Amino acid sequence: MVFNWNDIWLYLFGLVGVIYTLTIVFTLIVVILENRSPQKTISWILVLILLPVIGLISYLVFGQSYRKQKMFSLKGLGDLKWLQILSQDQKGNLEESKFLKNERIHEKKNVMTLLLNNSKALLTGQNRVKILNDGEETFTEIYKSLRKAKEHIHLEYYIIEDGELASELHEILLERAIAGVEIRIIYDGVGSWKLSQDYIDSLRKVGVKIHAFLPVRFPVLTSRINYRNHRKIIIIDGKTAFVGGLNFADRYKNGIPSIGIWRDTHLKIDGEAASSLQIVFLIDWYFVRQEVLLDEKYRPNFKVKERCLLQIVSSGADSDWASILQAYFSAIASAKQNVYISSPYFMPNGSILMALKTAAMSGIDVRVLIPKKSDSAMTFYGTLSYIGELLEAGVKIYFYKKGFNHSKIMMVDGVISTVGTANMDIRSFEQNFEVNALVYDETVTMELRERFLEDLEQSDKIDLETWQKRPKGQKIKESLARIFTPLL
Repeated sequence: MVFNWNDIWLYLFGLVGVIYTLTIVFTLIVVILENRSPQKTISWILVLILLPVIGLISYLVFGQSYRKQKMFSLKGLGDLKWLQILSQDQKGNLEESKFLKNERIHEKKNVMTLLLNNSKALLTGQNRVKILNDGEETFTEIYKSLRKAKEHIHLEYYIIEDGELASELHEILLERAIAGVEIRIIYDGVGSWKLSQDYIDSLRKVGVKIHAFLPVRFPVLTSRINYRNHRKIIIIDGKTAFVGGLNFADRYKNGIPSIGIWRDTHLKIDGEAASSLQIVFLIDWYFVRQEVLLDEKYRPNFKVKERCLLQIVSSGADSDWASILQAYFSAIASAKQNVYISSPYFMPNGSILMALKTAAMSGIDVRVLIPKKSDSAMTFYGTLSYIGELLEAGVKIYFYKKGFNHSKIMMVDGVISTVGTANMDIRSFEQNFEVNALVYDETVTMELRERFLEDLEQSDKIDLETWQKRPKGQKIKESLARIFTPLL
Protein backbone atom coordinates (compact mmCIF):
# COMPACT_ATOMS: atom_id res chain seq x y z
CA MET A 1 0.00 0.00 0.00
CA VAL A 2 1.42 3.36 -1.09
CA PHE A 3 0.78 6.42 1.08
CA ASN A 4 0.10 9.67 -0.69
CA TRP A 5 1.45 12.29 1.65
CA ASN A 6 -0.41 15.09 -0.10
CA ASP A 7 -3.70 13.34 0.56
CA ILE A 8 -2.71 12.68 4.16
CA TRP A 9 -1.82 16.33 4.70
CA LEU A 10 -5.04 17.45 3.09
CA TYR A 11 -6.99 15.04 5.28
CA LEU A 12 -5.25 16.24 8.45
CA PHE A 13 -5.66 19.88 7.45
CA GLY A 14 -9.35 19.30 6.80
CA LEU A 15 -9.75 17.45 10.12
CA VAL A 16 -8.07 20.28 12.02
CA GLY A 17 -10.28 22.76 10.21
CA VAL A 18 -13.44 20.88 11.17
CA ILE A 19 -12.32 20.57 14.81
CA TYR A 20 -11.41 24.25 14.93
CA THR A 21 -14.71 25.30 13.35
CA LEU A 22 -16.65 23.17 15.83
CA THR A 23 -14.62 24.71 18.66
CA ILE A 24 -15.46 28.23 17.49
CA VAL A 25 -19.15 27.34 17.14
CA PHE A 26 -19.21 25.73 20.60
CA THR A 27 -17.45 28.77 22.10
CA LEU A 28 -19.98 31.10 20.46
CA ILE A 29 -22.82 29.06 21.96
CA VAL A 30 -21.17 29.20 25.40
CA VAL A 31 -20.73 32.99 25.12
CA ILE A 32 -24.41 33.43 24.21
CA LEU A 33 -25.67 31.12 26.98
CA GLU A 34 -23.63 32.96 29.66
CA ASN A 35 -26.23 35.76 29.53
CA ARG A 36 -23.73 38.57 29.90
CA SER A 37 -24.58 42.12 28.90
CA PRO A 38 -25.56 42.32 25.21
CA GLN A 39 -22.64 44.70 24.63
CA LYS A 40 -20.07 42.23 25.95
CA THR A 41 -21.71 39.24 24.25
CA ILE A 42 -21.72 40.96 20.86
CA SER A 43 -18.10 42.05 21.36
CA TRP A 44 -16.98 38.49 22.00
CA ILE A 45 -18.99 37.21 19.02
CA LEU A 46 -17.38 39.80 16.73
CA VAL A 47 -13.90 39.00 18.00
CA LEU A 48 -14.43 35.25 17.58
CA ILE A 49 -15.81 35.63 14.06
CA LEU A 50 -13.53 38.37 12.70
CA LEU A 51 -10.32 37.28 14.45
CA PRO A 52 -10.93 33.56 15.01
CA VAL A 53 -7.45 32.48 16.19
CA ILE A 54 -6.73 35.56 18.30
CA GLY A 55 -10.36 35.63 19.45
CA LEU A 56 -10.35 32.04 20.65
CA ILE A 57 -7.08 32.49 22.53
CA SER A 58 -8.35 35.77 24.03
CA TYR A 59 -11.56 34.13 25.20
CA LEU A 60 -9.71 31.19 26.78
CA VAL A 61 -7.38 33.59 28.61
CA PHE A 62 -9.66 36.53 29.42
CA GLY A 63 -13.25 35.61 28.76
CA GLN A 64 -14.32 32.68 30.87
CA SER A 65 -16.71 33.57 33.66
CA TYR A 66 -17.49 30.21 35.23
CA ARG A 67 -15.08 30.98 38.06
CA LYS A 68 -17.44 33.69 39.25
CA GLN A 69 -19.78 31.00 40.52
CA LYS A 70 -17.22 28.35 41.45
CA MET A 71 -14.44 30.35 43.04
CA PHE A 72 -16.10 33.31 44.69
CA SER A 73 -18.81 31.50 46.61
CA LEU A 74 -16.37 31.06 49.50
CA LYS A 75 -16.06 34.78 49.94
CA GLY A 76 -19.59 35.28 51.14
CA LEU A 77 -18.87 33.05 54.14
CA GLY A 78 -16.48 35.70 55.40
CA ASP A 79 -19.06 38.45 55.33
CA LEU A 80 -19.84 39.98 58.72
CA LYS A 81 -23.47 39.57 59.81
CA TRP A 82 -23.42 42.56 62.14
CA LEU A 83 -22.56 44.73 59.16
CA GLN A 84 -25.91 44.01 57.56
CA ILE A 85 -27.72 44.84 60.80
CA LEU A 86 -25.93 48.18 61.14
CA SER A 87 -26.52 49.13 57.51
CA GLN A 88 -30.23 48.32 57.75
CA ASP A 89 -30.47 50.41 60.93
CA GLN A 90 -28.76 53.36 59.25
CA LYS A 91 -31.01 53.09 56.22
CA GLY A 92 -34.13 53.06 58.38
CA ASN A 93 -33.07 56.11 60.35
CA LEU A 94 -31.35 58.09 57.62
CA GLU A 95 -33.99 60.82 57.32
CA GLU A 96 -33.68 61.70 61.01
CA SER A 97 -29.93 61.20 61.03
CA LYS A 98 -27.48 63.87 62.14
CA PHE A 99 -25.67 63.19 58.88
CA LEU A 100 -28.33 65.05 56.88
CA LYS A 101 -28.43 68.36 58.76
CA ASN A 102 -26.65 70.06 55.86
CA GLU A 103 -29.22 70.80 53.14
CA ARG A 104 -26.80 70.27 50.26
CA ILE A 105 -25.70 66.92 51.68
CA HIS A 106 -29.35 65.99 52.21
CA GLU A 107 -29.81 66.33 48.45
CA LYS A 108 -27.45 63.36 48.01
CA LYS A 109 -29.41 61.09 50.32
CA ASN A 110 -30.29 58.84 47.38
CA VAL A 111 -26.60 57.98 46.85
CA MET A 112 -26.16 57.13 50.54
CA THR A 113 -29.26 54.93 50.56
CA LEU A 114 -28.13 53.18 47.39
CA LEU A 115 -24.78 52.23 48.94
CA LEU A 116 -26.40 51.07 52.15
CA ASN A 117 -28.56 48.77 50.03
CA ASN A 118 -26.13 47.48 47.42
CA SER A 119 -22.97 47.01 49.49
CA LYS A 120 -23.84 47.66 53.15
CA ALA A 121 -21.53 50.70 53.02
CA LEU A 122 -21.83 52.24 56.49
CA LEU A 123 -22.03 56.00 56.89
CA THR A 124 -19.33 57.36 59.18
CA GLY A 125 -19.23 60.95 60.36
CA GLN A 126 -16.23 61.53 62.62
CA ASN A 127 -13.32 61.46 60.19
CA ARG A 128 -10.33 63.58 59.25
CA VAL A 129 -9.45 63.42 55.56
CA LYS A 130 -6.19 64.54 53.98
CA ILE A 131 -5.88 64.70 50.20
CA LEU A 132 -2.53 63.50 48.86
CA ASN A 133 -1.84 64.82 45.37
CA ASP A 134 1.25 62.99 44.12
CA GLY A 135 3.62 60.14 44.81
CA GLU A 136 6.08 62.14 46.87
CA GLU A 137 3.35 63.40 49.21
CA THR A 138 1.53 60.06 49.37
CA PHE A 139 4.43 57.74 50.12
CA THR A 140 5.99 60.16 52.60
CA GLU A 141 2.70 60.17 54.54
CA ILE A 142 2.28 56.39 54.25
CA TYR A 143 5.79 55.61 55.53
CA LYS A 144 5.45 58.08 58.39
CA SER A 145 2.18 56.48 59.51
CA LEU A 146 3.50 52.92 59.13
CA ARG A 147 6.43 53.70 61.41
CA LYS A 148 3.95 54.70 64.13
CA ALA A 149 2.04 51.39 64.04
CA LYS A 150 1.71 49.81 67.47
CA GLU A 151 -0.71 46.86 67.09
CA HIS A 152 -1.29 45.85 63.47
CA ILE A 153 -0.78 46.78 59.84
CA HIS A 154 -3.09 45.48 57.12
CA LEU A 155 -1.94 46.16 53.59
CA GLU A 156 -3.70 45.15 50.37
CA TYR A 157 -2.26 46.19 46.99
CA TYR A 158 -2.62 45.43 43.33
CA ILE A 159 1.05 46.15 42.58
CA ILE A 160 4.03 45.73 44.86
CA GLU A 161 7.10 45.77 42.63
CA ASP A 162 10.78 45.50 43.51
CA GLY A 163 12.35 48.94 43.55
CA GLU A 164 13.00 52.00 45.68
CA LEU A 165 9.44 52.35 47.04
CA ALA A 166 9.06 48.65 47.82
CA SER A 167 12.48 48.57 49.49
CA GLU A 168 11.56 51.33 51.92
CA LEU A 169 8.25 49.61 52.61
CA HIS A 170 10.15 46.36 53.22
CA GLU A 171 12.50 48.03 55.68
CA ILE A 172 9.64 49.55 57.69
CA LEU A 173 7.65 46.30 57.76
CA LEU A 174 10.67 44.33 58.97
CA GLU A 175 11.28 46.85 61.74
CA ARG A 176 7.63 46.92 62.86
CA ALA A 177 7.29 43.13 62.74
CA ILE A 178 10.39 42.68 64.91
CA ALA A 179 8.87 45.24 67.30
CA GLY A 180 5.82 42.95 67.71
CA VAL A 181 3.33 44.54 65.32
CA GLU A 182 0.99 42.09 63.56
CA ILE A 183 1.32 42.51 59.80
CA ARG A 184 -0.86 41.01 57.08
CA ILE A 185 -0.38 41.65 53.38
CA ILE A 186 -2.49 40.71 50.36
CA TYR A 187 -0.89 41.30 46.96
CA ASP A 188 -2.48 40.54 43.63
CA GLY A 189 -1.10 37.48 41.87
CA VAL A 190 -1.00 39.19 38.47
CA GLY A 191 -0.38 42.85 39.33
CA SER A 192 2.57 41.97 41.60
CA TRP A 193 4.19 39.40 39.31
CA LYS A 194 7.48 41.35 39.46
CA LEU A 195 7.70 41.01 43.26
CA SER A 196 10.63 38.73 44.05
CA GLN A 197 10.29 35.61 46.16
CA ASP A 198 13.21 36.81 48.31
CA TYR A 199 11.15 39.88 49.24
CA ILE A 200 8.25 37.68 50.34
CA ASP A 201 10.38 35.10 52.16
CA SER A 202 12.31 37.70 54.16
CA LEU A 203 9.04 39.17 55.45
CA ARG A 204 7.68 35.75 56.38
CA LYS A 205 10.84 35.00 58.36
CA VAL A 206 10.00 37.81 60.82
CA GLY A 207 6.35 36.79 61.15
CA VAL A 208 4.66 38.87 58.44
CA LYS A 209 1.70 37.02 56.93
CA ILE A 210 1.86 37.77 53.21
CA HIS A 211 -0.23 35.98 50.59
CA ALA A 212 -1.26 36.38 46.96
CA PHE A 213 -4.81 37.00 45.83
CA LEU A 214 -5.66 34.32 43.25
CA PRO A 215 -2.03 33.42 42.47
CA VAL A 216 -1.28 32.68 38.82
CA ARG A 217 0.90 29.69 38.01
CA PHE A 218 1.21 28.07 34.63
CA PRO A 219 -0.50 26.10 33.18
CA VAL A 220 -3.67 27.38 34.89
CA LEU A 221 -3.25 30.95 33.65
CA THR A 222 -6.38 30.68 31.55
CA SER A 223 -8.66 30.37 34.56
CA ARG A 224 -6.97 32.96 36.77
CA ILE A 225 -6.28 36.03 34.64
CA ASN A 226 -9.62 37.77 35.26
CA TYR A 227 -11.08 39.07 38.52
CA ARG A 228 -7.95 40.77 39.82
CA ASN A 229 -7.70 42.54 43.17
CA HIS A 230 -7.15 46.14 42.07
CA ARG A 231 -7.54 47.57 45.58
CA LYS A 232 -4.95 49.75 47.32
CA ILE A 233 -5.66 49.73 51.05
CA ILE A 234 -3.60 50.30 54.18
CA ILE A 235 -5.10 50.17 57.69
CA ILE A 236 -2.93 50.97 60.71
CA ASP A 237 -4.17 49.97 64.18
CA GLY A 238 -7.74 50.28 62.88
CA LYS A 239 -7.46 54.06 63.25
CA THR A 240 -5.62 55.38 60.20
CA ALA A 241 -6.22 54.26 56.64
CA PHE A 242 -5.11 55.02 53.09
CA VAL A 243 -6.97 54.46 49.83
CA GLY A 244 -6.50 55.76 46.29
CA GLY A 245 -4.73 55.21 43.00
CA LEU A 246 -1.03 54.76 43.85
CA ASN A 247 0.75 51.39 43.93
CA PHE A 248 4.16 50.48 45.33
CA ALA A 249 6.06 50.73 42.04
CA ASP A 250 8.69 53.37 41.35
CA ARG A 251 6.87 54.86 38.34
CA TYR A 252 4.11 56.01 40.72
CA LYS A 253 6.63 58.40 42.24
CA ASN A 254 9.20 58.98 39.48
CA GLY A 255 6.95 58.87 36.42
CA ILE A 256 7.55 57.17 33.07
CA PRO A 257 10.44 58.46 30.93
CA SER A 258 8.48 58.24 27.66
CA ILE A 259 5.42 60.00 29.12
CA GLY A 260 6.52 62.23 31.98
CA ILE A 261 5.52 62.74 35.60
CA TRP A 262 2.93 60.55 37.31
CA ARG A 263 -0.05 62.56 38.56
CA ASP A 264 -2.25 60.71 41.05
CA THR A 265 -4.56 61.16 44.05
CA HIS A 266 -4.74 59.29 47.35
CA LEU A 267 -6.57 59.84 50.65
CA LYS A 268 -5.38 59.54 54.22
CA ILE A 269 -8.32 58.91 56.56
CA ASP A 270 -8.19 59.10 60.37
CA GLY A 271 -11.38 58.09 62.18
CA GLU A 272 -14.41 55.86 61.88
CA ALA A 273 -14.02 55.15 58.16
CA ALA A 274 -10.76 53.32 58.87
CA SER A 275 -12.92 50.54 60.35
CA SER A 276 -14.92 50.41 57.10
CA LEU A 277 -11.74 49.84 55.11
CA GLN A 278 -10.74 47.30 57.72
CA ILE A 279 -13.93 45.35 56.98
CA VAL A 280 -13.02 45.23 53.30
CA PHE A 281 -9.58 43.87 54.16
CA LEU A 282 -10.89 41.30 56.68
CA ILE A 283 -13.35 39.87 54.15
CA ASP A 284 -10.58 39.67 51.54
CA TRP A 285 -8.30 38.03 54.09
CA TYR A 286 -10.94 35.42 54.75
CA PHE A 287 -11.18 34.74 51.03
CA VAL A 288 -7.40 34.40 50.70
CA ARG A 289 -6.71 32.43 53.92
CA GLN A 290 -10.12 31.19 55.18
CA GLU A 291 -9.24 32.84 58.49
CA VAL A 292 -11.94 34.82 60.29
CA LEU A 293 -10.64 37.83 62.23
CA LEU A 294 -13.42 39.28 64.37
CA ASP A 295 -11.42 40.48 67.37
CA GLU A 296 -12.51 43.94 68.56
CA LYS A 297 -8.97 45.25 68.19
CA TYR A 298 -9.40 45.10 64.41
CA ARG A 299 -12.41 47.45 64.48
CA PRO A 300 -11.94 49.89 67.37
CA ASN A 301 -14.44 52.45 65.96
CA PHE A 302 -11.87 55.18 66.44
CA LYS A 303 -13.32 58.71 66.30
CA VAL A 304 -11.76 62.10 65.81
CA LYS A 305 -13.16 65.54 66.62
CA GLU A 306 -13.38 66.59 62.99
CA ARG A 307 -16.51 65.78 60.98
CA CYS A 308 -16.43 64.45 57.45
CA LEU A 309 -19.18 62.17 56.17
CA LEU A 310 -17.80 59.09 54.41
CA GLN A 311 -18.92 55.80 52.92
CA ILE A 312 -16.44 53.14 51.84
CA VAL A 313 -17.85 51.17 48.92
CA SER A 314 -16.28 48.03 47.50
CA SER A 315 -17.22 45.98 44.48
CA GLY A 316 -15.94 42.94 42.66
CA ALA A 317 -16.81 39.85 40.70
CA ASP A 318 -18.41 38.38 43.82
CA SER A 319 -20.73 41.36 44.46
CA ASP A 320 -24.48 41.01 44.14
CA TRP A 321 -24.54 44.48 42.58
CA ALA A 322 -22.09 46.60 40.59
CA SER A 323 -21.84 48.91 43.60
CA ILE A 324 -19.29 51.45 42.36
CA LEU A 325 -20.88 51.63 38.92
CA GLN A 326 -24.25 52.31 40.55
CA ALA A 327 -22.67 54.95 42.82
CA TYR A 328 -21.19 56.76 39.80
CA PHE A 329 -24.47 56.57 37.91
CA SER A 330 -26.54 57.80 40.85
CA ALA A 331 -24.16 60.68 41.61
CA ILE A 332 -24.12 61.82 37.97
CA ALA A 333 -27.90 61.51 37.68
CA SER A 334 -28.32 63.62 40.84
CA ALA A 335 -26.14 66.46 39.53
CA LYS A 336 -27.69 69.91 39.41
CA GLN A 337 -24.65 72.06 38.63
CA ASN A 338 -21.53 70.18 37.59
CA VAL A 339 -19.80 66.82 37.21
CA TYR A 340 -16.00 66.72 37.06
CA ILE A 341 -14.23 63.42 36.29
CA SER A 342 -10.59 62.41 36.01
CA SER A 343 -9.85 58.85 34.88
CA PRO A 344 -6.75 57.37 33.20
CA TYR A 345 -8.76 54.68 31.41
CA PHE A 346 -12.09 56.08 30.32
CA MET A 347 -14.20 53.41 28.63
CA PRO A 348 -17.65 53.76 30.23
CA ASN A 349 -20.44 51.27 29.76
CA GLY A 350 -23.74 52.28 28.20
CA SER A 351 -25.39 53.49 31.40
CA ILE A 352 -22.56 55.83 32.45
CA LEU A 353 -22.19 57.09 28.89
CA MET A 354 -25.90 57.89 28.73
CA ALA A 355 -25.84 59.54 32.17
CA LEU A 356 -22.97 61.84 31.16
CA LYS A 357 -24.51 62.78 27.82
CA THR A 358 -27.92 63.35 29.41
CA ALA A 359 -26.42 65.54 32.14
CA ALA A 360 -24.49 67.65 29.61
CA MET A 361 -27.53 68.06 27.34
CA SER A 362 -29.54 69.12 30.40
CA GLY A 363 -27.24 72.06 30.98
CA ILE A 364 -24.98 70.46 33.62
CA ASP A 365 -21.31 71.46 33.37
CA VAL A 366 -19.69 68.05 32.62
CA ARG A 367 -15.91 67.91 32.27
CA VAL A 368 -13.78 64.81 31.72
CA LEU A 369 -10.00 64.82 32.09
CA ILE A 370 -7.97 62.02 30.48
CA PRO A 371 -4.24 61.64 29.77
CA LYS A 372 -2.88 62.83 26.43
CA LYS A 373 -0.44 59.91 26.57
CA SER A 374 -1.10 56.52 28.12
CA ASP A 375 0.85 53.48 29.29
CA SER A 376 -1.49 51.23 27.25
CA ALA A 377 -2.10 51.74 23.52
CA MET A 378 -5.24 49.57 23.38
CA THR A 379 -6.99 51.33 26.28
CA PHE A 380 -5.82 54.72 24.97
CA TYR A 381 -7.47 54.25 21.58
CA GLY A 382 -10.48 52.67 23.28
CA THR A 383 -10.81 55.84 25.35
CA LEU A 384 -10.50 58.06 22.28
CA SER A 385 -13.38 56.21 20.62
CA TYR A 386 -15.84 57.77 23.09
CA ILE A 387 -14.75 61.38 22.68
CA GLY A 388 -16.76 62.31 19.59
CA GLU A 389 -20.19 61.40 20.92
CA LEU A 390 -19.44 63.05 24.27
CA LEU A 391 -18.37 66.28 22.57
CA GLU A 392 -21.52 66.23 20.46
CA ALA A 393 -23.59 66.02 23.65
CA GLY A 394 -21.79 69.01 25.17
CA VAL A 395 -19.36 67.22 27.48
CA LYS A 396 -16.08 69.13 27.79
CA ILE A 397 -13.07 66.87 27.18
CA TYR A 398 -9.50 67.72 28.24
CA PHE A 399 -6.18 66.00 27.47
CA TYR A 400 -3.73 66.23 30.38
CA LYS A 401 -0.34 66.93 28.78
CA LYS A 402 2.04 67.42 31.72
CA GLY A 403 2.53 63.66 32.18
CA PHE A 404 0.36 60.66 32.97
CA ASN A 405 -2.71 61.55 35.04
CA HIS A 406 -3.67 58.36 36.88
CA SER A 407 -6.12 59.99 39.33
CA LYS A 408 -9.49 58.26 39.67
CA ILE A 409 -11.74 60.97 41.05
CA MET A 410 -15.18 62.45 40.52
CA MET A 411 -16.79 65.55 42.02
CA VAL A 412 -20.48 66.47 41.78
CA ASP A 413 -22.01 69.84 42.67
CA GLY A 414 -19.13 70.73 44.99
CA VAL A 415 -20.59 68.53 47.73
CA ILE A 416 -19.97 64.87 46.87
CA SER A 417 -16.70 63.37 45.66
CA THR A 418 -15.13 59.97 45.24
CA VAL A 419 -11.50 58.90 45.31
CA GLY A 420 -10.45 55.30 44.94
CA THR A 421 -9.14 52.51 42.77
CA ALA A 422 -11.93 52.14 40.19
CA ASN A 423 -11.32 53.38 36.68
CA MET A 424 -14.24 54.65 34.62
CA ASP A 425 -14.22 51.45 32.57
CA ILE A 426 -16.05 48.17 32.22
CA ARG A 427 -13.33 46.02 33.78
CA SER A 428 -13.38 48.07 36.99
CA PHE A 429 -17.18 48.06 37.03
CA GLU A 430 -17.72 44.35 36.41
CA GLN A 431 -14.62 42.26 37.08
CA ASN A 432 -11.89 43.76 39.23
CA PHE A 433 -12.10 44.00 43.01
CA GLU A 434 -12.18 47.75 43.67
CA VAL A 435 -12.72 50.13 46.58
CA ASN A 436 -13.67 53.82 46.65
CA ALA A 437 -14.29 56.42 49.32
CA LEU A 438 -17.50 58.41 48.80
CA VAL A 439 -17.07 61.75 50.57
CA TYR A 440 -20.06 63.98 51.35
CA ASP A 441 -18.23 67.10 52.38
CA GLU A 442 -17.99 70.52 50.76
CA THR A 443 -14.49 71.32 52.04
CA VAL A 444 -12.92 68.07 50.76
CA THR A 445 -14.84 68.19 47.48
CA MET A 446 -13.89 71.80 46.81
CA GLU A 447 -10.23 71.04 47.54
CA LEU A 448 -10.34 68.19 45.02
CA ARG A 449 -12.12 70.49 42.60
CA GLU A 450 -9.45 73.18 42.92
CA ARG A 451 -6.70 70.67 42.13
CA PHE A 452 -8.79 69.35 39.22
CA LEU A 453 -9.11 72.87 37.80
CA GLU A 454 -5.35 73.30 38.17
CA ASP A 455 -4.90 70.10 36.16
CA LEU A 456 -7.16 71.54 33.46
CA GLU A 457 -4.70 74.44 33.13
CA GLN A 458 -2.08 71.82 32.23
CA SER A 459 -4.39 70.32 29.62
CA ASP A 460 -5.65 70.86 26.07
CA LYS A 461 -9.39 71.32 25.65
CA ILE A 462 -10.72 69.32 22.72
CA ASP A 463 -12.82 71.10 20.10
CA LEU A 464 -15.45 69.03 18.23
CA GLU A 465 -14.67 70.51 14.82
CA THR A 466 -10.95 69.88 15.25
CA TRP A 467 -11.58 66.39 16.61
CA GLN A 468 -13.64 65.43 13.59
CA LYS A 469 -10.66 66.29 11.36
CA ARG A 470 -8.26 63.84 13.06
CA PRO A 471 -6.40 61.40 10.76
CA LYS A 472 -8.32 58.46 9.27
CA GLY A 473 -5.66 56.06 10.53
CA GLN A 474 -6.41 57.14 14.11
CA LYS A 475 -10.14 56.70 13.53
CA ILE A 476 -9.55 53.13 12.36
CA LYS A 477 -7.45 52.36 15.45
CA GLU A 478 -10.20 53.81 17.65
CA SER A 479 -12.90 51.75 15.95
CA LEU A 480 -10.91 48.52 16.28
CA ALA A 481 -10.11 49.26 19.94
CA ARG A 482 -13.79 50.08 20.59
CA ILE A 483 -14.70 46.47 19.74
CA PHE A 484 -12.44 45.30 22.55
CA THR A 485 -13.42 47.88 25.21
CA PRO A 486 -15.97 45.60 26.93
CA LEU A 487 -13.24 42.98 27.16
CA LEU A 488 -10.29 45.13 28.36
